[in-house]
Amino acid sequence: MRSIIKDGQVVTDSWAVLRPDENGKLPEVAPERDVIVPFSAWKAEPSAWQNRAGQVAVWLAPDDEPGELAGHLTSFPLLAVDFPAFTDGRGYSIGRLLRERYHYRGELRALGDVWQDLVHYLWQVGFNSFEIKEGKALEDALKGFGTFSERYHSTWREPEPLFRRRNTNHKSVA
Repeated sequence: MRSIIKDGQVVTDSWAVLRPDENGKLPEVAPERDVIVPFSAWKAEPSAWQNRAGQVAVWLAPDDEPGELAGHLTSFPLLAVDFPAFTDGRGYSIGRLLRERYHYRGELRALGDVWQDLVHYLWQVGFNSFEIKEGKALEDALKGFGTFSERYHSTWREPEPLFRRRNTNHKSVA
């Protein structure tokens, strides 16, 4: 089992992320193993996945529509969003939509090309667990939480932008 960052701590992860091979086939895993499957695979056979002994979670690709999961969100203890490249930011929008529009409250994991430079921003839009890219140090990625001490814009974790936070903290004297 590998380690991930969850809620700011390094923890051992029991989930297996299933990715299709070059022929589009998912790897075989024991039925009692907890798995994170591609959204496309879950959509194709939801009842087969729901009838497994182990828990099932879904990972969304950058071009998946999170709204298609809206009626099923409470059945997933974990949702993951794939970041296939460091430069592909569509997953930020998916994460924020899941938290703000669809009110998903379970574990929201970033996976793929995820490392220290992304952690702060992903945390702000609602991700709370991170599968750090192979070859990158978890300890370095943990430093990403403290990259910035203040944010100008509103985020899922801090809905008030800086100018509003400053205005409420500094009352004028008349």
